[in-house]
Amino acid sequence: MQRREMIKASLAAFLSLTAISYATDNKEKSTRDIHPKKSNSPHIIVVGGGWSGLSFAKHIKQFIPQSKVTLVEKRDHFVSCPVSNAWLFDLVDLDFLTHSFLDAANTHGYHYFQATATDLDAKKNILHTTEGDLHYDYLVFATGIEYDYFDWSKGDKVFEKQLHDTYPPAFIPGSEHLTLKRKIKNFKGGNFIITVPSGNYRCLPAPYERACLLADYMKIHKIKGKVLILDANNQVTIKEEGFMTAFNKLHKEYLEYMPESAIVNIDLDKKIITTDFDEITFEDACFYPNVRAPKLLENLGLTIKTPYNRIEANLDVYTNRFKGHTNIFGCGDLRPMGFSKSGNTAYTEGANVAKMVADDFNKKGIKWISPTTFCVSIISLEPQREITLLSDYKYGSRGETFFKGTVTDEKWQTNGLGKAKAQFSWAKSMYANMFYT
Repeated sequence: MQRREMIKASLAAFLSLTAISYATDNKEKSTRDIHPKKSNSPHIIVVGGGWSGLSFAKHIKQFIPQSKVTLVEKRDHFVSCPVSNAWLFDLVDLDFLTHSFLDAANTHGYHYFQATATDLDAKKNILHTTEGDLHYDYLVFATGIEYDYFDWSKGDKVFEKQLHDTYPPAFIPGSEHLTLKRKIKNFKGGNFIITVPSGNYRCLPAPYERACLLADYMKIHKIKGKVLILDANNQVTIKEEGFMTAFNKLHKEYLEYMPESAIVNIDLDKKIITTDFDEITFEDACFYPNVRAPKLLENLGLTIKTPYNRIEANLDVYTNRFKGHTNIFGCGDLRPMGFSKSGNTAYTEGANVAKMVADDFNKKGIKWISPTTFCVSIISLEPQREITLLSDYKYGSRGETFFKGTVTDEKWQTNGLGKAKAQFSWAKSMYANMFYT
């Protein structure tokens, strides 16, 4: 079987799996009981309505149909970060990315509670929120990532805010993406900087995909300028063959890839970036810093500091439990494990952690299941070419994480699609799974 055929077969099998593997006929209507009385039915709270939190809420109702499930989410509607690069360049509209938490809750029989989690009494099993206290039997955090600007700011909060607000990374959906899209539409020329952080950041291929699309946009619109990718890593972090051939063959005149370009200083007034090797002027930029576990988890005592001075969730990597707690779990991009921080990975892990919680409730042993990374990157606008990766994971003897079973299709020049079909078909299936089926 050729590699492209393997990708098609794997995608079809995966979409079939996500659509039916957790199907159940025992769906309940959404409950409005956010302060349930004691009963034999567990009250399970998940904090965070991203890909992992939505997946967990859906699947835990299927694994424990009698449970009362509450999704605590501060936003009033969902906007997807996956596929947002396509939206930046008008390949999809905003409606494609935007969905209703109410639809998800009503479809899958759980309660959407719009509030912000503020504190935790783990001894009494109480989650404090801006809209009241919630009692739980199980608590799951799926709160995603936050940015860590310290390497650039050295703790200067005024500089961090100016850098974020003026040159947003656009990897937390909402206003950041709207601002970046306006910047792209108004760009007149010069150097446009896109940075790639070190470590395991959200959506490894996305900065490279964004750079490719921006370079093609500049070529199509005859904008005199260049996209400079300042990569803190010594090579492209994922799909290296596909991206490097795109850099060198498709976008050479409008894109320059600069590996090992860790930023030492950013002068926002003069618009000058200093690295270990260069001083680079820029007209506009998308500064993507390192990522960290949310400050909420740190304030609750659920994080640790790594040897590299990073704040990570203090999870048992084999059970997804927070260490020191038997009924508090974590999933999604907040996790410290080396899994890709991507939509598909988060969705499958949400389902897996729901199975873990259900097994614990039913007094079965928790068995770790690998999440699945399926990732499609668009590398040009006209025509819309794609590169694809499908992988799961395994652990080494000391808890290290490894890719395994990776299937890739990086021969973009042979695809001949004309339109980016795989990314949009995948996204439609995933939105349907989270919100409508």
